[in-house]
Amino acid sequence: MRAMQIPSDHPLLLRIVDDLATCGWSQQNMFLPEALTLELAAECRKRAEEGELAPAAVGRGAAQEIREGIRGDHIQWLEPGEAKSSDCYLGLMDSLREALNRGLFLGLEDFECHFALYPPGAFYKRHVDRFHDDDRRMVSAVIYLNSSEWLPEHGGQLRMYLEGQEPYDVVPVGGRLVVFLSSEVPHEVLPASRERLSLTGWFRRRGNEPF
Repeated sequence: MRAMQIPSDHPLLLRIVDDLATCGWSQQNMFLPEALTLELAAECRKRAEEGELAPAAVGRGAAQEIREGIRGDHIQWLEPGEAKSSDCYLGLMDSLREALNRGLFLGLEDFECHFALYPPGAFYKRHVDRFHDDDRRMVSAVIYLNSSEWLPEHGGQLRMYLEGQEPYDVVPVGGRLVVFLSSEVPHEVLPASRERLSLTGWFRRRGNEPF
């Protein structure tokens, strides 16, 4: 599979930009082709079987610690050149980065993301994605790698706490993308009855840190 990039003025990307501008979040139910979703899911499971996914920590820097009472997922960060499927996804995200910069003038410089595998029963308590001491994360993006037949009763919803509204639950169906402003949308991951797979990432601007 060759790297996938689409024009930054593609209608799908422009819908995401418009949604972020008007309400701070966007849900696209069929963002990825099914074949790519399946390849990414297989890559995530392969890494898990080879022991490459590690329990995720909370906090950053020296303050990082594993706290299963807060989050229970296992992750591995993506780097370019590791797999054709992940390079393809990174190419799509770079197209979205260009669209966000063109439409919202966010000054996004890069995108970081990791595979996330939640074992049955694992969760991630309510939080926001931007750290108190690091303002680089601007826009969060989560793509789900589960079966297209995932049902609400399987659990694992992303619950977003939108200002002035009832909490909104996103069922983690394969190929579905959720994008939201990192500092403005508190959210949590609910426990699921089965293994839950995703790619979770952040578009980042240049920060205020000296390094």
